[in-house]
Amino acid sequence: MDNLSIQFSCSTTITLTTAVVLFLSTIVLLKKYWKRRYWSSSSSNTTTSPPISIPLGTLGWPFIGETIEFISCAYSDRPESFMDKRRRVYGKVFKSHIFGSPTIVSTDAEVSRVVLQSDSKNFIPSYPRSLTELMGKSSILLVNGNLQRRVHGLIGSFFKSSHLKAQITLDMQKYVQKSMALWRDDQLIYIQDETKNIAFHVLVKALMTLDPGREMQSLKQNFQQFIAGLMSMPINIPGTQLYRSLQAIIQERMNKSSESSKAGSPKDVVDVLLNDASEQLTVDLISDNIIDLMIPGEDSVPVLMTLAVKYLSDCPRALHQLMVISETLRMGNIIVGVMRKAMRDVETRGYLIPKGWCVFTYFRSVHLDDNLYERSYQFCPWRWQEMEMGSNFTPFGGGQRLCPGLDLARLETTIFLHHFVTQFRWVAEDDHIVNFPTVRMKRRMPVRVKRRREGVP
Repeated sequence: MDNLSIQFSCSTTITLTTAVVLFLSTIVLLKKYWKRRYWSSSSSNTTTSPPISIPLGTLGWPFIGETIEFISCAYSDRPESFMDKRRRVYGKVFKSHIFGSPTIVSTDAEVSRVVLQSDSKNFIPSYPRSLTELMGKSSILLVNGNLQRRVHGLIGSFFKSSHLKAQITLDMQKYVQKSMALWRDDQLIYIQDETKNIAFHVLVKALMTLDPGREMQSLKQNFQQFIAGLMSMPINIPGTQLYRSLQAIIQERMNKSSESSKAGSPKDVVDVLLNDASEQLTVDLISDNIIDLMIPGEDSVPVLMTLAVKYLSDCPRALHQLMVISETLRMGNIIVGVMRKAMRDVETRGYLIPKGWCVFTYFRSVHLDDNLYERSYQFCPWRWQEMEMGSNFTPFGGGQRLCPGLDLARLETTIFLHHFVTQFRWVAEDDHIVNFPTVRMKRRMPVRVKRRREGVP
C-alpha cells in the first residue's frame, strides 16, 4: 500500500512538473510572439529618415500586459510609482500595455500638450470598455469632430455665462448655509458626504432645473448606482433606471414650450441643447451628456472641496490666505490623466506613436515632478505667487476637450471654503487619500467642528 502511494505521488509529481514546464514554455513563446507582433507592425510603418522610434519600455505579459501592476500601484499611497519606476529606466515617455491595449505613456508635459491639442484626425478618445459602455456612444467624452465641437461649445458657453455664475453663487450659498445650519458644536461631520450633497443639488439645478424633492432623490439614488459601476462590470446604459429617468425628463421638456426658450435665455443645459437647431442632438445624445455632466456633482467637485479641507487641516497657516485651490488641484490630481487612440502614425518630439496604439497622458507625474515644482509633495499654496499656470498644470485636461465647467468648480469650492473657515473651527481625524478607481478620502474626511463665536478667533 505504501509503495502504491509512493508510486502515485511520484507519477502525480511528474505529471504536475511536466504541466508546469509546458505552461511556462507556452507563456515564454507567447511573450516573444507578442513583442515581435507589435514591434514588426510598428516598425514597418516607420519610413522617416532619420528613423523615429517607438519609445522604450515593455509590453509585459501577453494579453494582460502590465495592467495588474498598474492597478496595484494605483491603490497605493504613491500611484505614480508605476510611472516613476519606468521613467527612471526608459525616460518620461515609454511604452506599456494596460487596459487591453499597447499604450504610449506620457509623463512629459510637452508631449501630453501635443496629444491634447490634436484633432480627431490624429487622436480620438479611448477608455476601458467598462467606461465606454456606461457612458454611451453619444457621450461628449467619446464623440468626435463637428458634433463634439458643437456640444462642447454649447455647454461651455452656457457654463461661462454671467447668468449661470450668478445662479450658481446663490444656490451654493443657499445649500451651504442650509447644510451648515444643522451642524452642532463637537459634532463629527463627514466633509465628503456634505460636499457631495451640496454640489449634486447645485449642479442638477444647473443641468435640468430640478429642485430638491422626490424626483431629485430618486435621480440621486440611480446616479449613485451608476457611479458604483463605472470601474466595475460594464452595464448597458439604455437599460438602466437612470437613463430611463433622464429620457422621461428630457422628453417632457421637449413636449412643452419652455418660457425661457421663448424669451431667448436658456435656464439650464437641457434648454441649451434642446434649443439647438441641429438634428444631431437627439434625446439619446442629450441624455448621455447630462449623465456625463452630473459626474462632477457626485465626484470631482466634492472631492476638490474635501481635499482642500484636508490640506488646510494639515496647514493652518494657509487658512489666513486661502490660496489653496490651485495647489489642491496640483496635489490632489482628481483627474489623473486622459487616454487617446492614435488614428495614424504620429511623430512628436522624437517619438513615434503607432496607429492603433493608445496614449495615456498622465498628469499626476507632471504635477508631482520635483524638476517642475520644488518640493512637489509638500502642500505649499504660496508657490503660485511666483509661478504661472502653463502647460505643466493640467488639472482639467486641455485642448478642445478642456473641462467646460472648470470655472464653476473653482467658484463652488471658493464659496464652500469661505463659509466653512469663517463659521467654524475644526479638528480633523486621521484619514488618507484613496486614488483608485477614483480619488476620495477613505473615511470620508471626518472633522469635529465648533462654531466660531463673535469676537473669538
